[in-house]
Amino acid sequence: MRVVLQRVKKAKVTVSSKIIGEINKGLVIFLGVDKSDSQKDADYLAERIVNLRIFEDAQGKMNLSTQEVKGELLVVSQFTLLGNCKNGRRPSFDKAAQPNLAKELYNYFIKKLKEYSLSIETGEFRAVMQVELINDGPVTFILDSSDV
Repeated sequence: MRVVLQRVKKAKVTVSSKIIGEINKGLVIFLGVDKSDSQKDADYLAERIVNLRIFEDAQGKMNLSTQEVKGELLVVSQFTLLGNCKNGRRPSFDKAAQPNLAKELYNYFIKKLKEYSLSIETGEFRAVMQVELINDGPVTFILDSSDV
């Protein structure tokens, strides 16, 4: 699993001109599922994300986690994170999980995040979405469960 985390002041996701998820201070999590991923990958990333110290403390240092600041989470599925652009001019998505596995692990990942008692909003799996966000910092990180 690969995620792009963006620390935000606020964000929302829209499908067919309707807001389906909206958060204030927290993280937008763009999630891509690899065909070799399992629940173990989701467990690792969920724990890592909520405990990663990327919010500023009173001295302005990145020293607080999402849990500590009671940040909100917006999870958006994004298979293009698994795109390989090394050859040719058209990305290959051979590593991306098939929709049934991707949806299962996407939902499992959200379930794991909910165990941390944070406010969680989501996009709509396989929908065409518009995501608006105000990046705070900007602060952006890429995490990949295969890097463990």
